[in-house]
This record gives sequence, C-alpha cells and structure tokens, in this order.
Amino acid sequence: MLLLSDLPPLSLYVHIPWCVQKCPYCDFNSHRQPAALDENAYIDALLIDLQQELPHIWGRSVDTVFIGGGTPSLFQAASINRLLSGIRALIKLNPEAEITLEANPGTFEIEKFQGFKEAGINRLSVGIQSFDDNKLRALGRIHSAAEARTALHTATHIFARVNADLMYALPQQTPAQAVQDIEIAADCGVSHISAYHLTLEPNTAFAHRPPQGLPVDDAAQDIEEAVHNALFKKGFQAYETSAFAKHPNQRARHNLNYWQFGDYIGIGAGAHGKISHHNRIERTVRSRHPQDYLRAMHGNPADAVVRRDIAKADLAGEFMMNALRLHEGVPSAWLPERTGVSVAAVARAIQTAQQKGLLDGDPRFFRATELGRRFLNDLIGLFL
Repeated sequence: MLLLSDLPPLSLYVHIPWCVQKCPYCDFNSHRQPAALDENAYIDALLIDLQQELPHIWGRSVDTVFIGGGTPSLFQAASINRLLSGIRALIKLNPEAEITLEANPGTFEIEKFQGFKEAGINRLSVGIQSFDDNKLRALGRIHSAAEARTALHTATHIFARVNADLMYALPQQTPAQAVQDIEIAADCGVSHISAYHLTLEPNTAFAHRPPQGLPVDDAAQDIEEAVHNALFKKGFQAYETSAFAKHPNQRARHNLNYWQFGDYIGIGAGAHGKISHHNRIERTVRSRHPQDYLRAMHGNPADAVVRRDIAKADLAGEFMMNALRLHEGVPSAWLPERTGVSVAAVARAIQTAQQKGLLDGDPRFFRATELGRRFLNDLIGLFL
C-alpha cells in the first residue's frame, strides 16, 4: 500500500473529439465533425462528467485547464463560455489558472477568437504544423500557409500567451525549409513553440501507407539540429524534449504538471486522467466514441469511465518517463512524495544511468545529461 503525505497539483483536461477531417498522422481520439453537431448536448455531458468526478478529488483546487481535441475551436465562443462557467461553478479554479484552448487556423474567425478570450481562455495553442502549402497538403491539413500566418498574427494580438505547434522531418523537407517555419512563427510574435518530429504512429493512415520522401535518420537528425539552433537564435529556450519558451513564465503550465507527475482530471470522449489518493494512484479513461460517451453521460455516467490503480511496481517508471523529459529535471524528493516509492528503490537504475553518462550526478535532482536527452528512451528504459 502507498502512503502519500501530500497530493500534487491538480489540472483539468477537457476533450472535444471532433475535427473537420482526420489528419493522416494523428493518433489522438478524433472524429470527423457530423453534419449536425449538438454543442449544447456535449457541453451538458462534460459538466455531468466533471460532477461525477468531484467525490474523487475531495475539494482540491485546479491550477490549469486545457481544452484539447480534436479541434475545440470548431465550437462557438458561447459554448466555450458555457463550459467554463459550468466548470467554475463545480470546482475551485485558481484565480490565476492557465486556461488553454487548442485552435486550428482553418476554423479561424476573429470574432470567435475574441469571444474565446472573453469566455476566459488566456492561452491559445494553434496547430500550424507548417507554413509551406505543399507540406500542409501532404499532412492533410485543412488550412493554407496564408491562413496560418493570419491566424497566428491575430492570435498574438488577442492573447498574451500563444503557442504554435510545428512539425519537422516532413516529406521532402530540407533543413532550410524547417528553419523557415520556425522563423515565420517567431516573427508572428508567439511566446512558445512546440516542435515535434513527425512520427508514424500505429493505427494512423500514415502508418498503413507512409508518405513518400520522409527523411532518413541522418537527414532527420540534421533537420532537428537546424530547428533547435533556429529556435535558440530566435530567443527560445528548450525546457522539455519538444517545448520551447521565450521566458520561464511562458512555459506551458498544464503540460509541466503532466511531466512533473501531477494529477489531472480527464473529461470528454476518450479523455485520460490521473488522480492521487493518500493510499493509491489511479488512472481513468472515458469511452472513446462520442456517441457512446454521450449516451452514458445522459444515462448512467459511470458506464463511460474505467478506473484502475497503478501498480506500485510501475510507479517509478511512469514518474521517470515524464520527469526525465524536462531539461531541468525534477527534485529527487518528488519521487517518494508523488509516488510513495523511495529513492533507494531505484538506486541500482540511478547508478547504471550515471555510469553510462545518461543521468546527472547531483543527488538532489533527477536530470538527464545532454547524452541522456539524445538517448532518452534508453535512459527511461533503465527504470521500467
């Protein structure tokens, strides 16, 4: 049995599963938007879902909210306002809470985005992926490069905190093209960039039929180095494997809570959650298909939720899988505080990692070395 003396920070993840169309690289729980999308019915379901979670969080306050998808910006601003009003009525939301909404440039309308801000959204994450029309078509995106620029420029005038999602190692991509994407995003005034290597995830269209012209390993490494150098030149500092911020106060607080093994409620179709209790840590997952989820929430909400306790033997590995992604690492004291597992229990793995030059030798922190970040999977594997 675990014994947690204190509970970690708590976040709320809200999943809106619909998109205009499914991108061929996407392995998230997303579904093509139906002809008649009943936003009110889904907002009702989300609030019922949150209400059923209240006994599991014992009145704890929430520090961050992330509305992801799918494409949440498909919803009207009035629906997002109703959602956030309902959330505030049900839980203790920190007055300084970070509230992020994911947006697609293809759904951009200035009045709608202004409405999102008025509803309480204070951080926008825009799924740009590329500013090259040929690359966007190859990725199955619905927006053009011109629409991406317009959306990002306008977003930075409405919101003080804007993230741009970009992908690199794309089909037929050169280092110069990848760098150009970084430079355009930076020149639009964003304060945060998430730069992801395109990977062929299982059960995606790209996994079944890979695109032609994907960079081979050495070429992909050259592109990655060029991207990281371009971000540094534009004043962005890496703080996680794929996350870069202009200033520490622009870091994604919601994602930091994931990586620091904090807790998060997950509501919405297919949403995952992690909730700590003083004697156990559980993971939750909701029904994936929107219709199954809606049917349960408007009938017997518990039918849409599966709960399972994380085995004590798995906790250290799960903790390290998240924490070692952070360039600054985490205090080693957080392992027993947030998992109930002692540092001594992983002493052999720590020693091996340090001998291989993958883990910093400072006993106050768990922090990957530069070599450890390059071979992160090998480092994490020592703790699994």
